[in-house]
Amino acid sequence: MTGSITRRVTLGAGLAAAALTGRARAQRPPIRIGVLTDMAGPYAANSGAGSVAGTQLAVEDFLNAHSDIPVEVVSADLQLKPDVAMAISGKWIDTDGVDLITDVPLSSAAFAIGDLVKQKDKVAIFTGGASADITGGHCGPNHLHWVYDTWSMPHGVVDATVKEGGDTWFFITADYAFGHSLQKDAASFVTGANGKVLGEALAPFPGTTDFSSFLLQAKASGAKVLGLANGGGDTVNCIKQASEFGLMKGGMKVAGLIFLIHDVHGVGLSAAQGVLLTEPFYWNMNDGTRAFAKRFQAKMGGSVPGSIHAGQYSAVTHYLKAVLKVGYDKAKASGRAVIEEMKATPTNDPLFGDGMVRKDGRVIHNMYLFEVKSPEQSKGPWDYYNLKRTVPAAEAFRPMNLGGCSLV
Repeated sequence: MTGSITRRVTLGAGLAAAALTGRARAQRPPIRIGVLTDMAGPYAANSGAGSVAGTQLAVEDFLNAHSDIPVEVVSADLQLKPDVAMAISGKWIDTDGVDLITDVPLSSAAFAIGDLVKQKDKVAIFTGGASADITGGHCGPNHLHWVYDTWSMPHGVVDATVKEGGDTWFFITADYAFGHSLQKDAASFVTGANGKVLGEALAPFPGTTDFSSFLLQAKASGAKVLGLANGGGDTVNCIKQASEFGLMKGGMKVAGLIFLIHDVHGVGLSAAQGVLLTEPFYWNMNDGTRAFAKRFQAKMGGSVPGSIHAGQYSAVTHYLKAVLKVGYDKAKASGRAVIEEMKATPTNDPLFGDGMVRKDGRVIHNMYLFEVKSPEQSKGPWDYYNLKRTVPAAEAFRPMNLGGCSLV
């Protein structure tokens, strides 16, 4: 099997001795959480080691209050290959006793893992995979979808852009499940606002770094807006190359439909200033997010948490609360029982605030429309966003009756 696995027993300060006292407790198999992520590819900055760190912080906080329940975090690089992701997941469940698989920044892998945890009665919580179909046609009783999706992220951006006159669009799309889903949802918002889609270009994924031919097609289309239905390093490369080709100077707006804070950092404020984007989390929103960011930065060499990293903390925190409620033995025996408890209990944490888990497995919470600051507006490192609008949880995600989930 390819893919490296790193095992970590994550205990809060001063808890190691308490957690290991007593022979029965020492022999108890831990609740094991597997972070399946992108460690070196285009999504590594938005997920990767930061997703492991966010998970560890959640486990530390849980163990500070409940040191009698052993919890362990393992991680692996899925290499953005569905077959690698499934090989790791299968071994984790069948051999290594993993109870929860999380992150998974590859929608096609998330679909397959959703089926696997249903078959094995384990749990998956997808924070990195973005396709809204995870809780649509691919919904299931043993997995949840946290943070964002291809419906919620472009919704506010497309609406704001069309209202400002950007009513004709051309899409550059990552040619796999995530990109197709993102373009489909974004295009429906364009046409729903009486705009038009003038064309598309499908970029092979992964491995595309030169987007020049696709950008020339976009320029030739005459569209007012270039919609980037991709993510991570691909979005960064597209925006940098679009700037080099003079698309923005020529009057074309660029909309990064999933454009996260580490992508903004990669592009730089000079090129990204004025771009509208949607995120469910920003490290500098309030005292709770800033306190978490300080702890995260201590683990990550000064880098701030992004939405997926914060989502790992939020999701794992809610999962461990449910484990506590259903009891250790039942949680180890049935992932579905834990999921049912998670759905029955409102979500609440200092990063995402109040929310809930719907029947289809979609976790809903507020989303935020931001505008990227200019270099002159930024007051310090990672001070990148101006808040334009809060999108309430009830409006932020696709209505449950429109997703096609069999659980509804």
